[in-house]
Amino acid sequence: MSLRLYDLAGADPKLRFSPYCWRTKFALAHKGLAVETIPWRFTEKEFIAFSGQERVPVLIDGEKTISDSWAIACYLDDAYPDRPSLFGSAAARSPTRFLNAWADTVLNPGIIPFVLLDIFGKIDPKDRDYFRSNREQRFGMTLEAYGAEREKRLPAFRQSLTPLRTMLAAQPFLAGERPAYADYIVFGSFQWARCISSFALIAPDDPVFAWRERMLDAFDGMPRRALAA
Repeated sequence: MSLRLYDLAGADPKLRFSPYCWRTKFALAHKGLAVETIPWRFTEKEFIAFSGQERVPVLIDGEKTISDSWAIACYLDDAYPDRPSLFGSAAARSPTRFLNAWADTVLNPGIIPFVLLDIFGKIDPKDRDYFRSNREQRFGMTLEAYGAEREKRLPAFRQSLTPLRTMLAAQPFLAGERPAYADYIVFGSFQWARCISSFALIAPDDPVFAWRERMLDAFDGMPRRALAA
């Protein structure tokens, strides 16, 4: 039985923009595993109720159901040990988990003000009331207020990328000479922004920009071919 993945989609079912789903799609590509992606939207929670939670990605592998991108990555590495390792070694899993936490708590919250209104404009109309209510409650202000003055926010955001910039100035990928799950975690965030918004988060002369270009060419250009703003 082929693998199936519930994957967040916009009004256009070809627009797939979740940073967490992108992590998983890269993990599957790294493992050389074919997957059927199922477009899923914010208000379709009943479609993934069988997973015991309400968020994507949700991966189905035969009789197994796995949710959460980190749990999926660990499952794939353990269930398919004969295929290329996502972490490089058992010892590398823990520092990769640190990077996962950094992306979840620093990088993604740093990106969201730049793309929030773009997301709202591209999600399915049936999702918009839910999205507005949920995000405005989370951020304590309107979407418009939270997404205002992007240009003023940009220098601080770019400064926050200094750890990535420093590392990528010394080596081509976060994992070293070749990309691995450490790269897929961080790239998922930038691919999220790229798919949903045309706002330029990274300057062209930034080592992070050059790394993103290398990542867009990975797996025969699979991420570059994705529908993007």
